[in-house]
Amino acid sequence: MQALMGARSEEEFFNVLAAAARELGFDYCAYGMRTPLPLSNPKTLVLSNYDPAWQERYARENFVAVDPTVAHALRSVQPLVWNESLFQLNRPFWEEAKAHGLEVGWAQSSFDARGVASMLTLARSDEALSRAELAQSELRMTWLVQAAHEAMNALQAARRPPEPEITLTAREVEVLRWTADGKTSGEVGEIMNISERTVNFHVNNALEKLGAANKTSGVVKAAMLRLL
Repeated sequence: MQALMGARSEEEFFNVLAAAARELGFDYCAYGMRTPLPLSNPKTLVLSNYDPAWQERYARENFVAVDPTVAHALRSVQPLVWNESLFQLNRPFWEEAKAHGLEVGWAQSSFDARGVASMLTLARSDEALSRAELAQSELRMTWLVQAAHEAMNALQAARRPPEPEITLTAREVEVLRWTADGKTSGEVGEIMNISERTVNFHVNNALEKLGAANKTSGVVKAAMLRLL
């Protein structure tokens, strides 16, 4: 943890991560992190020691869109062990990955309170993951997922200009929640027993704090930032 948190660059961070993966019995590892905003173009960082040819092809063909391990990571933080059934709908992708030494793998994602998502994949070319190995090592593997997330988040945050803390009042949160449920300002006013003008007052204050151009943008941003 000290080595990860002490990393001063992505390269140094990944060297520590790859060394930890080798200690756990994996030749390869890949790490990705994605920020929640902007929705149209979220910032994504990907680091791996996979075969460079596979990395280039994966990026060029946009395999992230069909990779079932990524799909799983986006909907669950449960650990995932690669298996044949996982890749049954995309056999060519699976066969190509195996041709580059990626036959046995384990992956898990992590999400934090600000909506930042990450995923760690540990892989090797042979020796299937047994129940005994998982019983012995999976707790450490899961810990590594969380430690890597915290370390990379801290590294990226240190490089960004400090963002102003967004604090919404209870009224602003409530009107945005009802707006997110599709209610008009008039309907929100009736529900909250306040005037439509007051509803719009709270909405506009919230949008200003969020730096959002309209209600749709404001509600999405507030939700992504876990403010609702």
